[in-house]
Amino acid sequence: MRIRIGHSTDIHRLEAGDTLYLGGIAIPASIQSVAHSDGDCLLHAISEAMLGALALGDLGTHYPDDVDHTRNMDSKKILREVVLRVSEEGYALVNLDAMVFLESLKLKPHISAMRETIAKILSVDISKISIKATTAEKLGMIGQDKAIASECVVLLEQKSKIEYL
Repeated sequence: MRIRIGHSTDIHRLEAGDTLYLGGIAIPASIQSVAHSDGDCLLHAISEAMLGALALGDLGTHYPDDVDHTRNMDSKKILREVVLRVSEEGYALVNLDAMVFLESLKLKPHISAMRETIAKILSVDISKISIKATTAEKLGMIGQDKAIASECVVLLEQKSKIEYL
C-alpha cells in the first residue's frame, strides 16, 4: 500500500505542578501530567498514530511503563525513534492533524512553538503539522481539570526507492 492512515488517542491525569510538557515544549503552568514518561500526551498520540499506520503496535509495546529505562523518558526521543522506524519501513509523513483536550490552560499562545518543534523532529515543513485545542465545556475529567487528552490522525506515504537509496 502506498498510503497508510493511523489514529491514536492518549490521556493523562493532571495534578498540581509547575510545568506541562506538551507538543515537545515545556509550558509554565500550575498543572502537570501524571505519567511514567514526561507525560507529553500530544507527542504520545502522534507517535502511536504513526506506529499504528504501519501496524507496528502501540506505545506500550515499544515503551513499557513497567521498566526503569523508560521512566521520565523525554517524549521527543520517543517520537524521534518512531520516525526512524517509520523511515526504515520506507514511509514518510504526508501530514498530521491533532487535537488537544484541556480545560483551563489556554494553548493558543503555544501552538506555533509546538508545531515548529514537531515539524523539526519529523523533518517536515510546518505546513504538514496541524494542532488544535479545545475544552470539554466543564464536562467529565477533562472539564474538571483532572485530565488532558490528545487525538491524532496521520497520513503516511511510501517513499519512492529513489528518495531513500
